[in-house]
Amino acid sequence: MFVCNCNGIREREVAAVIDAGVTRWRDILAEFECTPCCGKCEDDINLIIEKKS
Repeated sequence: MFVCNCNGIREREVAAVIDAGVTRWRDILAEFECTPCCGKCEDDINLIIEKKS
């Protein structure tokens, strides 16, 4: 499932970055060399971070 439609980032990709130790949504996007566009992914990414904590 896509978490960030603007940048084409999938949930499993976000989970892998979190497993590598990145825990802030802007930093996660930066790992993919992306910047926030519309910001709609912030809540979804933060939920994934909470689940993996």
